[in-house]
Amino acid sequence: MDRFAVIDTETNWNDEVMSIGAVVADSETKKKVDSIYYIIDPEYRVGGMYSDELHLDEEAVRVTNRKQALKEMKEWLNTYGVKKLFAYNASFDKNHLPEYSEFEWYDIMRLAAYRQYNSAIPASADCFKTGRLKRGYSVEDVLKMLRKNRRYSETHNAVLDAQDELEIMQLLGHEIREYDIAHI
Repeated sequence: MDRFAVIDTETNWNDEVMSIGAVVADSETKKKVDSIYYIIDPEYRVGGMYSDELHLDEEAVRVTNRKQALKEMKEWLNTYGVKKLFAYNASFDKNHLPEYSEFEWYDIMRLAAYRQYNSAIPASADCFKTGRLKRGYSVEDVLKMLRKNRRYSETHNAVLDAQDELEIMQLLGHEIREYDIAHI
């Protein structure tokens, strides 16, 4: 079974990764197979815009140093045979995780923010000639469009955001190979 992962990071006030979450999914169905979540110590102690969303009291969260977290997560990804990492605005996450440079990285936003790949973008939306939205293409904005539900609010918890980004891929309905144009 071919699998991929959606990954998300949250950074502290010093632009250091303070949490990382990932969801492994089946490449054909895009259904979630498993997820993992780390809070990076001591970086999370610095605080950040979304520190309140870390949820330190959850059972599933692992709190450890960056080196250990990334080592364990890489082993976890390897047990599922993951070679492809997807992220929304993937260059941000890729730049913050140079230890994962051997993975193939793909940007979900490259399809989600373009009219030709996202049929939920309204005809009235202000787009560049390329078809990309000029504004309103955050994870929150895109999920509101795709779900047709204006009440959704992004949590900014790395593992929950990774699940939301996987949902964007599910709702867009594109085959994994169609993301080849989003390879970074």
